Amino acid sequence: MPQGVSVRFAVLGPVRVRRGTDELDAGGPQARALLALLLLRAGQPVPMSEIVDVLWGPASPPTAVNVVRRHVGSLRRLLEPGLPARATGLRLVRGAGGYRLVTDGDEVDLVRFRDLREEARRAVAEGASGRAVELLGRALALWVGPVASGVAPDVRERLGADGLERERLAALREAADAALQAGVPDAVLARLREAAAAHPLDEPLLARLVLVLAATGRRAEALALYRHTHRRLADELGIDPGPELHEAHRTALRGKTRDEDPAEPRPAETSAARGPVPAQLPHDLPAFTGRHTELAELLDPLAGTGDPAATVLISALGGMAGVGKTTLAVHWAHRVADRYPDGQLYVDLRGFAPSGAVTDPGEALRGFLHALGVPPRQVPQDLAAQAALYRSVLAGRRVLVLLDNARDAEQVRPLLPGTPGCLAIVTSRDDLAGLVAAHGARSLTLRPFDAGQARDFLAGRLGAGRVAAEPRAVDEIIARCAGLPLALACVAARAALRPGFPLAAVAAELREARGSLDAFTRTGTPVDLATVFSWSTRAVSPAAARLFRLLALHPGPAVSAATAAALAGLPPRRARSLLGELAAVHLVTEPAPGRYGFHDLLRAHAGDLLAKQHTGTERQEALDRMFRHYVEHAHAAGALLDPSGDVPPLPPAPQDTRAVPFADDSAALAWLTAEHAALPAVVRAAASSGHDRYACLLAWSLEPYFERRGHWHDGLAAQRTALDAALRLADPALEARALRGLARAKGRLGLSDESRAHLDRALALFTLAGDTVGRAGTHRSLGWACEQEGDLAGALRHNQLALELFRAAGHRPAQASVLNSVGWYHALRGEYRPALARCFEALALLQDLGDRYGQAATWDSIAYAYHRLGRHPHALLGYRNALTLYRALGVPYPEADTLTRLGDTHLATGDREGARAAWEQALALLTRLGHPDAERVRERLAGWDDRSDTG
Repeated sequence: MPQGVSVRFAVLGPVRVRRGTDELDAGGPQARALLALLLLRAGQPVPMSEIVDVLWGPASPPTAVNVVRRHVGSLRRLLEPGLPARATGLRLVRGAGGYRLVTDGDEVDLVRFRDLREEARRAVAEGASGRAVELLGRALALWVGPVASGVAPDVRERLGADGLERERLAALREAADAALQAGVPDAVLARLREAAAAHPLDEPLLARLVLVLAATGRRAEALALYRHTHRRLADELGIDPGPELHEAHRTALRGKTRDEDPAEPRPAETSAARGPVPAQLPHDLPAFTGRHTELAELLDPLAGTGDPAATVLISALGGMAGVGKTTLAVHWAHRVADRYPDGQLYVDLRGFAPSGAVTDPGEALRGFLHALGVPPRQVPQDLAAQAALYRSVLAGRRVLVLLDNARDAEQVRPLLPGTPGCLAIVTSRDDLAGLVAAHGARSLTLRPFDAGQARDFLAGRLGAGRVAAEPRAVDEIIARCAGLPLALACVAARAALRPGFPLAAVAAELREARGSLDAFTRTGTPVDLATVFSWSTRAVSPAAARLFRLLALHPGPAVSAATAAALAGLPPRRARSLLGELAAVHLVTEPAPGRYGFHDLLRAHAGDLLAKQHTGTERQEALDRMFRHYVEHAHAAGALLDPSGDVPPLPPAPQDTRAVPFADDSAALAWLTAEHAALPAVVRAAASSGHDRYACLLAWSLEPYFERRGHWHDGLAAQRTALDAALRLADPALEARALRGLARAKGRLGLSDESRAHLDRALALFTLAGDTVGRAGTHRSLGWACEQEGDLAGALRHNQLALELFRAAGHRPAQASVLNSVGWYHALRGEYRPALARCFEALALLQDLGDRYGQAATWDSIAYAYHRLGRHPHALLGYRNALTLYRALGVPYPEADTLTRLGDTHLATGDREGARAAWEQALALLTRLGHPDAERVRERLAGWDDRSDTG
């Protein structure tokens, strides 16, 4: 494509391509449909099978693939004029069994629409509603007709045009909300009228039109629209208006434009962008009851403290187990969260976990620092240094920190903010006198519900009429539960499942139940909780009761349905059903969709029952099933995230074990992210329970995830555990892998001296074991270590050795990855021709293998070599290919590295504005990561400014 001429693609209306001011002929309807499909995927690869399905549907002709290839050739010649016949091209790239169109973010109208919408959401979050209206107006203006108009209707349907229309309507609703908030409803009225005419039964859209009409002085028209919609919904669908439309009608009747509480403060119109704004609070309890006096005291956390910006507030909620500390703390935190616009942090410190797995303050601090955007490499090893960094990051911010279930003041101290304007809420069974004495914490001790509070609690769950009808039975239930909310919730859940059952019978069952919870008799709990809990376990099926007992073996804060199924040796569907049964009687909770946990008291009760009712062999078999479940999933995920890794074999599987169904690396990454909170605990639990081999395999399998997401401290801890386990097993192969993993984690954390010694030891062990692939992988790591030391000759030598070894072992994914590394080191040494030869050889292999991360790195290497050869148009397209893939994968540091080099190429072509834009993007990413390369980019920008000043 001619250098310096912009290209624009449109799909939000007719499918169009413009080069500069000239419109290009995109071909017939089928060719335009193919182009539309590639544009709708925003640079993602589209498999050939999907292309055929979209263009022809189920009745595709035998020649379909050849026709697609002809269309691809025509598109390549259109987008890259002068391209030789059968050339690969840099715009339309083959890979993953299909094709991907490479574009810059601002070249496609759909991408610009989504970017503007996201920017508007950030503006709303910062309180800049007027700015959001302007941004959404620009986004909606990009729509000039139905998506891919001119393409056959059935093909448009298969393209997903309806889904994109829903995106447009959602953006329009967001624009209406922002316009009402900003007091400029006229800005969206015309678009709302047009959309409502096309979608006359879209209640959320019509609700906003009612509000906008009322806000612009057209109250009679707003009420008439509501009446007309009411009749139409009744006539055509047989339903009444929903709550959103009904509330809009009420607002129009009152003459108000939005339902606001004037006592609540409005968000500031501007807010400095200071990194991520965490929002970690657990869900608030929808049916929060009681605690009116305590809540009234807590809802004014600034009472007697003067200016909130001049103090750090610390509140300690104490009380016995099961008294409702966490429920009250979470509810309170949600009520005041808007006063802390810089975010809310939460951690369960598990101070009284029956397993003894108390959360380490350093682990909690690393989680907070990660949530606040601190790069892992900047997090020090020492706890005191971590705490100091944490306080520095919070300086000048207003953040709410909820520290739940603390063991004592010592566990809490490193996690307390030091900046004025922050609020720390701490819950504990301990009285936390140390916080009161040393930090001026305000202390509130919760007592069990009194009779009135307990009665209200039960009425809220069972109905006021049912409670009032049997006062004596209710009194007995309250007495036997001693007013503890946890016990009352279990009893109420049991009674609610049997609405025809007299409460007197419920009280009698509770009276006759027997049990003991020895581990908690010394907590001062004035009720035999095991009686309540055992009564609940008898209310569920034997299979659900068995699952409840086995859940005590899980070491993490919450368990997925699939993991619960593995523990119990059940199909996942059956486990989900049983978990639902347990949740119905409050034996477990579901803090996040598909994840289940329970109170420490219930966990202790489950462990007590487990010890009494299951043999040691049964418990070990359940643990083995759980660890195997984690190992198999993590092993499959690790292999997808790093196909070039040397995969250690798994132990032989039982006959009923099935393969893990991860479709691709995105699905694997999603599973790892969901399980992240549990994974370090599972590694430790495997090692501490005698499952050393599983601990080693887990540590290896998790390394690519920890590396990609920058969780290097977690990786370091896992590899240390694995090394200890390998030494206990006296297994040199596992020891070598743990040493290499430890070296990589330490290298990322800047501990390069220790890293090199671990790698040398690992290489010796792999050599003694005759492990060719292990040796090759270690040579790769040694090559990276040499590069960090500036030894490019050593880096090239180690990677050439790795390539020879991987070839000897027949490991194609690793060959492909190392070919790129060899090419890269050739390029760094100024050997550009061999660099391109190696890199193109790597790219072909990586495309066949579907390794997107490897392809991105290789495109970057190719572009660098082209730049050094003076072939700048080729370099620009290569860098854009790399950026598209890196952004899709969510890996910011390589993206920043590529952006820096892209800026260099723009500058070399005379495009100084393009250079500045690329460097500014790179600087923003590197600054957020806290990477030292940021200074190098600042120097480039400073040089650009100097050249601009001199003209």
